[in-house]
Amino acid sequence: MNMLMLRVSWFLAFFLLFLTRPPRYFSINHGIGLAPTLHLPPNHPVRSPYHYIPSEGVAITFIVLFSLSTIIHLGQSAKYRVWWLLPTVCLCGVLEIIGWSARLWSSFTPAAKTPFEMQITATILGPTPFLAVNFIILGKIIERLGVQYSRLKPQWYAGIFLTCDIISLVVQGVGGGIAASAFGRNQDPTNGGHIMLGGIAFQFLTISVFFLCATEFFLRYLKDWPVREVASTSQEDVKIPVKPPMTLKLKVMSAGLALSTLFLFIRAVYRTIELSDGWNGRIISTQVLFNVLDGGMITLAMYSLNLPVLGFC
Repeated sequence: MNMLMLRVSWFLAFFLLFLTRPPRYFSINHGIGLAPTLHLPPNHPVRSPYHYIPSEGVAITFIVLFSLSTIIHLGQSAKYRVWWLLPTVCLCGVLEIIGWSARLWSSFTPAAKTPFEMQITATILGPTPFLAVNFIILGKIIERLGVQYSRLKPQWYAGIFLTCDIISLVVQGVGGGIAASAFGRNQDPTNGGHIMLGGIAFQFLTISVFFLCATEFFLRYLKDWPVREVASTSQEDVKIPVKPPMTLKLKVMSAGLALSTLFLFIRAVYRTIELSDGWNGRIISTQVLFNVLDGGMITLAMYSLNLPVLGFC
């Protein structure tokens, strides 16, 4: 499965690189202000807050991919009564669809501020509810493989990390709103960007700590190194070590958890560097980086959990 997902990620990266090649009839003339001037033939200047014109093909591709995965998750949620998928993965899918629809809008009207403001907020907030699924999944895996291998109780993962996730969501939402509002009034969005950076950096820290906790749990399970003693008491009050087997469903769930966490981690690293580079930096001005390291990573994360959800059924 890991090789398959790696090949899929490489294919998606090259496919998006092909779609995001610069149109032949655009010439970029960097000037003073928030964005360069893009000249359309016959020499009609258009100012774009993206520093480029979003690719129509890439936007349509991501809208289709996010829509398909979200529909599958909705169907699984209803069929198997896994209702916690609705405010997490499905909400992420909806936000991503809104964000990429706004970028599709911008591909036709690159100077319009409304779609740019929409995509700022939607794409920065979208992955945050998705993270909550990973916290829930790890807690359920721990319940099935043995709480003795975890430093935290299963319910604590949801409580602690979901709280951090909500904090990150609020901070990023406030920052995104301030930045979008500043763009709409032709003001400097730097303050909003700094707040967004704080939120995404906190999210990056949360993912890192979660990754370490999950890694320690799986290593302890595989090596049978329990953190604490768990005993099964019979009539003779004899302690019997218990190590539940790793079933096929649990293997699929664990692989999905590992892959989705990896993709979200890569996206968080990119977003942290992007925002720290500033609104006029080279990273935020390079379309292919956003398409692959943001849209591509969230797409892979969503699809990596479409199959593992069946492990709860």
